[in-house]
Amino acid sequence: MDLDFTSEQDILRDSAAKFLANECPYDKVKEIEETEEGYVPELWRKVAELGWTGLLFPEEYGGYDGTFMDLIILEEEMGKAVFLSPFFSTIVQCGLIILEAGTGDQKKDLLVQISEGSLIMALAQYEEDVSFLPGSLNMTAGEDGGQYVLNGVKLFVMDANISDKLIVVAKAGDKGLSFFIVDANDPGLTISKIPTIGKDNSCEVIFKDVKVPRENLLGTPGNAEKVLEIVNAKAAVAKSAEMVGGCKVSIDMTAEYAKQREQYGKPIGGYQAIQHYMANMLLAYDTVSNYLYKVACMIDEGEDYLTDASSLKACANEKFTYISERAVQIHGGIGTTREADIALFYRRAKTYDTSCGDTNYHFERVAEKLLTEGL
Repeated sequence: MDLDFTSEQDILRDSAAKFLANECPYDKVKEIEETEEGYVPELWRKVAELGWTGLLFPEEYGGYDGTFMDLIILEEEMGKAVFLSPFFSTIVQCGLIILEAGTGDQKKDLLVQISEGSLIMALAQYEEDVSFLPGSLNMTAGEDGGQYVLNGVKLFVMDANISDKLIVVAKAGDKGLSFFIVDANDPGLTISKIPTIGKDNSCEVIFKDVKVPRENLLGTPGNAEKVLEIVNAKAAVAKSAEMVGGCKVSIDMTAEYAKQREQYGKPIGGYQAIQHYMANMLLAYDTVSNYLYKVACMIDEGEDYLTDASSLKACANEKFTYISERAVQIHGGIGTTREADIALFYRRAKTYDTSCGDTNYHFERVAEKLLTEGL
């Protein structure tokens, strides 16, 4: 396993860092958080022009045949910048589902539009009173002649409020969980943002007699549970990359503050308690950062990564929470205010904890594998 970055990946990281620093400083992030859209369309167009929206997809679908490690590098830089955009929902979640489950025509239609930045999509998966397991989902798609009819509620649908289309997970009769492509402007849909500590585009989507023609079934009926297992694991790794980026900036920002903030005549970084906190934060970061790159390499090299993806996400949840909490503690009272940049990462740690499965869910996945198959 080669864990060295290529020269192209180094260039990708540097260019992404410079672009995000110039186009989306933390003051602008705070402004975007307060808007109903939760992103900037002009900035999204610039992202598409850079080729980020097509990075992960084959050239035949307008993409650049990038590796999963390329995606991880981008996601990590986005995590450092707290970049607010539909990148994760559109490219990572929906894009990978289409790539795994779609027909040839569907891939040519949808992935080309995603690659050029003209199509924003959201995954409507989770429901009230169900676990993160795809098999626990209850929404059904009733058949009515040559079409399906969707009724029910989906929660925590990221970026549904700005999406052009949704990928909806529902049971298609006795065929099992399936994917349905639904226009976000369908009159049977009611989309509303859910207030969260992360001030993100997490939405509730209510379906009332939403009619979906058979050609809008993504791939074959009953394919969703298997595909979701693959895609949710990859998405968990991608989200972990954002969290690793947040860990890095939280440490750098806190170290700089500890050198400047004085108490009792000297910088607080000179006190042993603060030094121990900072050392433990760095150890936590090194642990999850190295693990992230290992799992990304496993995906690129075709190894079995499902258990490691769960282990990584559980680790990222814990480390990001620990690092951001200690960072706020070292900053003191100012760290809890809206004005302090460190608060951006503290709030993201709380929000990202449940994205693609919370810590308990992933621990259960790892424990199940150990008890049934061993190491």
